[in-house]
Amino acid sequence: MMELRAVGIVGTGAAVPERVLTNADMEKMVDTTDEWIVTRSGIRERRIVEPGMGTSDLCVEAAKKALAAAKVAAEEVDLIIVGTVTPDYMFPATACLVQDRIGAKRAAGYDLSAGCTGFIYGLAMGSQAIASGMYDTVLVIGADTLSHVTDWTDRSTCVLFGDGAGAVVLRPVSAGRGLLGFQLGSDGSGGEFLILPAGGSKKPATEETVRERLHYIHMNGPEVFKFAVRAIGDATLKSLEKCGLTREDIRLLIPHQANIRIVDAAAKRLGLSSDKVFVNLERYGNMSSATVPVALDEALGQGRIKPGDVIVLVAFGAGLTWGAAVLRW
Repeated sequence: MMELRAVGIVGTGAAVPERVLTNADMEKMVDTTDEWIVTRSGIRERRIVEPGMGTSDLCVEAAKKALAAAKVAAEEVDLIIVGTVTPDYMFPATACLVQDRIGAKRAAGYDLSAGCTGFIYGLAMGSQAIASGMYDTVLVIGADTLSHVTDWTDRSTCVLFGDGAGAVVLRPVSAGRGLLGFQLGSDGSGGEFLILPAGGSKKPATEETVRERLHYIHMNGPEVFKFAVRAIGDATLKSLEKCGLTREDIRLLIPHQANIRIVDAAAKRLGLSSDKVFVNLERYGNMSSATVPVALDEALGQGRIKPGDVIVLVAFGAGLTWGAAVLRW
């Protein structure tokens, strides 16, 4: 039986647009208030791409930063995985556009769609490719420009979302370090709770679908909230169990940054104090698959992660999907 290699994150990078959309700006767009938004979500501002800017633009910036941090040349990358629900095009894959623009001449590339859990899914796929010996260097990116699919007249959803990208470089590491285990899941029976109804093969674009605003995010907030709190807790505990660890071993939990009430409820269920949970959603809102890698990059930059620390990355999203990754830094 072949012995699997240990795989770890050797470099991180993040990219967010310069344009800031504050709650005061939102008050001028829809019937809402700063107090209502902060109380319900914890979000104070979000970043929005300029017109003509796509998801690949943010991916390229985050990827270059991650490669620089890892001291890895683009030519050394074997595979690029982009987790996104807002690709530049239906095809070609955004990963292929990134491959060309960063000069990763020998890399394979593909996109995966797992909603806001896309980055965690990508980590699992990328780490397995290295663990098996198939590849040595994998670039995993979580990126979305939700502003392109947000209905800016729907006050229940438009205040929540922002744009961004986060990237990591995966490589073999010494045994006992790096990514220790994963817990992934899906439940398609809840697919309608978080959906972009039109634009695919089921409902191709027509004048009617445009008129009915079916090319924007549709979300059943209460159902997603109930699912999210349960999913974060379950995925975290099951992933730790697979590694022979418990919640007491967690040095830092980096959850999907969707809503502060979801994060707080999950932390309470896991018995984690606030100093063990990383939160930055007040500045970025929900950036979908970018939230976890951007938060990871910021946590490292702030010195919140030290060698040997046990870190849990956890997310939930459209699908419905959920996933957690445990790593020892």
